[in-house]
Amino acid sequence: MEAAPPTPPVALARLLADTELGLRLLAGPAAAEVHGVHASEMADPSPYLLGGELLLTAGAELGADPDRYAARLVAAGAAALGFGVAPVHEAVPPGLAEACGRHGLPLLEVPPGTPFTAVARTVWRLMEQARTGELRRVTEAQQSLAAAAARPDPVPAVLRRLAASLGGRVELAPDGRSAGGPVPAGA
Repeated sequence: MEAAPPTPPVALARLLADTELGLRLLAGPAAAEVHGVHASEMADPSPYLLGGELLLTAGAELGADPDRYAARLVAAGAAALGFGVAPVHEAVPPGLAEACGRHGLPLLEVPPGTPFTAVARTVWRLMEQARTGELRRVTEAQQSLAAAAARPDPVPAVLRRLAASLGGRVELAPDGRSAGGPVPAGA
């Protein structure tokens, strides 16, 4: 399994909070983070997952052993399973919900009126918002460091700005100048 992509993850709770999608958590923790979306009707999609995906399925090839299906997804690193009700199944199979609960795999019910592409677009939109926020924070930190470096006594000013940006303590060796909070234990 490869490392998660260099994009900010989307909290599953944010997808659940989107009332337009109408997703409902049926099993597993809502604290998962989604790094991508993949739709598959394969009996075993696990070889095609990188890890961190919200796997969307209508259960066409779910098979008779939902426990094995859920176990494979967890082993492949899937973040969650979204099950689209109708046209294949009128409801999420109870055995699948039980299996996902046992394996700690979040199981979402995707209502009939919600296309899988709407779920995927929402994930990508939330990722883009998070990425834009990260870039904005980095740009603001760079600007504040540049402004601090332009001050009459730049070293302490830069150390203070850097410590504030990082939310910690910054030290400059060998003269021992420092700024920020206390050094964490074990540092």
